[in-house]
Amino acid sequence: MPGNTEETYSNGITEFNLGNTKKALALFSQVLQEDPNHVGALIRQGNILGKLGRYNEAITSYDSALRIEPENALAQVNKGLALHYLERYDDAILCYDKILESKPSNSIALYNKASSLIRQNRIDVGFETLQKAIDVDFSCKYKARHDIDFEAVRKNNDFKRLVT
Repeated sequence: MPGNTEETYSNGITEFNLGNTKKALALFSQVLQEDPNHVGALIRQGNILGKLGRYNEAITSYDSALRIEPENALAQVNKGLALHYLERYDDAILCYDKILESKPSNSIALYNKASSLIRQNRIDVGFETLQKAIDVDFSCKYKARHDIDFEAVRKNNDFKRLVT
């Protein structure tokens, strides 16, 4: 029913948090039918599509959100992650760099950029970027230890020094 957009959105968040992704997706779609420019619903729709492995559709949702709010870091980082999972590392890095232009200490963007750089076998710059992420957020050190994106460098002495 019209006028209950925020209530529907709130219900979608609740369903998502409860793990009911299909119901949440339906609720976010309903919000977007009523308000196609609802940035929160676009981002959360993208998150669900990403969880379902529908990365191209997720990117479309994030792009819609970014057309409305070009500086939305959450949409930008999530778009980067979807591109990363599609192995479009250069495009993912561009997303992270957009965030880092205005927020050079964004540990999430730095960490994810490091992941994409390592996947591209750009080891030295990947390690430099990971070090910056760790400098901003010490927990990145522990996260990197077990992250599959760093599997190829796990035995590298420079990597070991970074994460121990």
